[in-house]
Amino acid sequence: MKVTQEHLAKEYHESGAWSDVPLDELFRRTAAEHPERLALVDAPDRAAWTGGEPRSLTYAEADREIDRLAAFYTTVGLSADHVIGIQAPNTVDTVIAFLAALRADLIVSPLPLHWRQKNVLEALNSIGAKGFIAADRIETRDVGTAARDVAGDLFSLRFVFGLGKDVPDGLIELAPMLAEMGDGLDFAPQERPDPADHTATICWSRSGEENVPVSRCHNHWISAAQMVISEADLQEGSTILVPYSLSGLTGLGGGLVPFLATGSTLHLHHPTSLANLATHANDVGADIVMTPGPLAQTLDRKLANAETTILAAWNISSPHPNTFVAKRPLVDVHIADEFALVAKARGPSAKVKATALGKHDGSNGCESGPALLEVAVTEEIEARLPTLLVKGPMVPEIGWRTINGDQRRVRWEGTGFLNTNIKVELVEDGISGFGIPGAYALGTGNLETIDVVYSNYPGTREAAAFIVEDPVLGSRLYAAIVPDTATVPDAASFFAYLDAEGVDLAKIPHRVLILQSLPRNPDGTIFREKLTMRTQRLPAAVA
Repeated sequence: MKVTQEHLAKEYHESGAWSDVPLDELFRRTAAEHPERLALVDAPDRAAWTGGEPRSLTYAEADREIDRLAAFYTTVGLSADHVIGIQAPNTVDTVIAFLAALRADLIVSPLPLHWRQKNVLEALNSIGAKGFIAADRIETRDVGTAARDVAGDLFSLRFVFGLGKDVPDGLIELAPMLAEMGDGLDFAPQERPDPADHTATICWSRSGEENVPVSRCHNHWISAAQMVISEADLQEGSTILVPYSLSGLTGLGGGLVPFLATGSTLHLHHPTSLANLATHANDVGADIVMTPGPLAQTLDRKLANAETTILAAWNISSPHPNTFVAKRPLVDVHIADEFALVAKARGPSAKVKATALGKHDGSNGCESGPALLEVAVTEEIEARLPTLLVKGPMVPEIGWRTINGDQRRVRWEGTGFLNTNIKVELVEDGISGFGIPGAYALGTGNLETIDVVYSNYPGTREAAAFIVEDPVLGSRLYAAIVPDTATVPDAASFFAYLDAEGVDLAKIPHRVLILQSLPRNPDGTIFREKLTMRTQRLPAAVA
């Protein structure tokens, strides 16, 4: 299924930004040329956070598994352009399931790991998913049982598969099923015109109170990855360590797809601590290691190999990048939610480079190759900050089947730009990254609706959500609660209440502030900025 307008696809192909090679074919070609090269490697501590023992596969071994699983998908009745959801952590099994779905011409919807059952149900229902693959567990969360319950509530979901060691009854456990079917599964690929122009994934972005589906074809992904490959000078056969889940632009565009495009070795990591990430990178001799941008300076001190390149990922809620002289190559990767990314090597400078307005290719600024992204901003009106506009070969479609509801704050402009509704700060050379520190808490949506959630806690007279800057995460969500006069405030009970109500994990506050009243603006609305300033000045006042 194609969702990109035909004239745009033609333009991108003619420019050289798009090709006819889909993602799974990139893997197949490396397997044919370098069958014994190591392809996928689990983290050594895999058993601590999900089921199953660590695995490692060569390209030939992995390609055979991808072929057999793709044949299995088609055998059970999944066909081209059926949507299959995946909620599983960074394991070899997850990557195989993902690539096998693409090889079978399915559309993969990778779901955020922090989503609860109700979020998964709403998302899969909205896109008409036919299948769902879930891990047995992610740390202490029983994801497999939740997936089985989703299947019971979603009529369109025909198949629910399980990955791991302790898959609950009601799920089809993929590994034993494939073993039982033996070598009789032969995949016969179907020819389709312009294979890389077809939709590969449906990822998810928050717009207001909606989880907005964001559709990318194979070429969208390859264009995004090319920005990282060129700026990081990523060579064929490199060793890449990825700690980000394969559910969005950071993990896929900055990690998985560069691995596919360069025929490299992918080491999968589940983040537990920066020390663990550094040890893993040192043990495998990583050429490339991804990390949250605010942790790049600390990681730089812990890595042993002076040639290791750090990919420092900055999302829209990150703090301003810190200034330091790195001991090794450092590439800042700015992520505009699920809509675009820009990669820029710092070089000898200690300062991060501003993101220029205009066209960007994969290297040396804006002029040396086919444009992969064009960046602009809306006009500043009175005190309102400008918002980010993007277009180009890496920019996806929003909505599913090109639905673009009027109520969505993320929308297409008449100029062809996608208005991301991400507020940005103009500086001399462009914009200072994507987003403004302290202005966003990822995945939370509208703060006024979170007020209602907090206010429903028994014994609460009024409550408010607000955002506090954080030196590592960029921002955290806090709660201010005004209890009834006869109520004794208890922060622990408040957290237990939110958990029992199944409140989205992204809406669980970091801390709770107990007040006698909420500050108000002259018009009666909550003065959130005053709450923020008070909390940042008086951390001891937070329960």
